[in-house]
Amino acid sequence: MISLTATPRTITGKSSAKLSKEGLMPAVVYGPKQEPISIALPLLEFKKILRDEGESTVIELSGVSKASMQVLIHDVDLDPVTSVPRHADFYAIEKGAKVEVAVPLSFVGESSAVKAGGNLVKVMHELKIESEAADLPHEIEVDISVLENIGDQIHVRDIKLPKGVVAQVEGDEVIALIQEVEVESEDTAAAPNMDAIEVEKKGKTEEAASAE
Repeated sequence: MISLTATPRTITGKSSAKLSKEGLMPAVVYGPKQEPISIALPLLEFKKILRDEGESTVIELSGVSKASMQVLIHDVDLDPVTSVPRHADFYAIEKGAKVEVAVPLSFVGESSAVKAGGNLVKVMHELKIESEAADLPHEIEVDISVLENIGDQIHVRDIKLPKGVVAQVEGDEVIALIQEVEVESEDTAAAPNMDAIEVEKKGKTEEAASAE
C-alpha cells in the first residue's frame, strides 16, 4: 500500500505560501467518523502518487493521529497555469466499510475494425465501482480487440471486474463502440451570377443619378 506522512497544519489562509516555500502542500482529511483535520504534506511525494497511482488508490496516511489511517484522494485543486497541486481533500475510509470511487478505464489491445478505417468512440473514460478499500483497482482494462465490425459495442457487462468489485452503473451502458468514418463531401462553390451583379450595379447607378 502507498504510504504518505503528513503533519498537522496550523498555518492557514495567505500564510500557506510559507508551506510552498518549504516544499509542502496544504490539505485536509475528513470522513464519516473523522473530524476534519488540516494537514501539510510533501508536495513532490503527493505529485508522484497522483501521477503514478491516481485518485482511486488507497493511501496509508501517518503522522496525523496516534494510528495511521487509510484515505482516498477526494479532490485536488490545481494551479490553472502550471497544473501544480495547490490543495487536496482526503477521505478517511472507515475500516470494514465499502467505498464508491470512479476508476479510470485503460483501453488495451487492437481492434480490426479500427485498422480497417473505423472510428473508435470512447463513451466512458472511468467507471464508478464499489468495493472494500483493499480490493480497489488502480485502473480497469477494456480490451478493444473484440471490436471487429462497424457498429460493434463494448458494454459494462462485458468487462471482467476484479474479485470483490461491483460496477455501480447499469450493465447495458456503452463503454466504447465503432463508428464509420464520415467523409465530408467538398461543396463546389456556386459561380457568381454576373447578370444579377450587373443589374444590381445598374440599379445603384440610377439611384445615385436620381439623388443628384
